[in-house]
Amino acid sequence: MIFSKWIRQIHRWLSIAFTLGVIVNFVATMSGEEPPVWVYFLALGPLFLLLATGLYMFVLPYAVRWRGARQSRQRQAQ
Repeated sequence: MIFSKWIRQIHRWLSIAFTLGVIVNFVATMSGEEPPVWVYFLALGPLFLLLATGLYMFVLPYAVRWRGARQSRQRQAQ
């Protein structure tokens, strides 16, 4: 289960990075002049990684239940 703890910790830090990216984007947009293009894409990297870690954490309880049910069926068959 250490892997699961690492995923959760990475997800927390990615959420902070995403929030900072959105704040930078907002400040750069509100500054009055046109910001560079990379500012608009700044939050997309953490967002896609948040999607991956979030989906993993969403599916994990279902995978554990499925694996547990499968193992109990194998024990009953023996």
